[in-house]
Amino acid sequence: MSPLAHGNDISAVEITHISSHGVWLLANQEELFMSYEDFPWFKIQPVNAIIGVEEVSRGHFYWSKIDVDLTLEMIKHPERFPLIST
Repeated sequence: MSPLAHGNDISAVEITHISSHGVWLLANQEELFMSYEDFPWFKIQPVNAIIGVEEVSRGHFYWSKIDVDLTLEMIKHPERFPLIST
């Protein structure tokens, strides 16, 4: 018997690469690059925190160990969501 029940949606989301420039996320057969310049939260994190991503809903990703919450739109178009510190 297969461990996957019929009707379950198995999300294919994973971190495929971490470099000195950023992180690559594979989501729904699309690989997306998140530079540390646009997504600085990942730069100083341990690998286990970065790879601990889950897709909580279609196009909505959450890294629980570092409390980072991003959407597909934010990843694809970081210029639309500038980082502002107060």
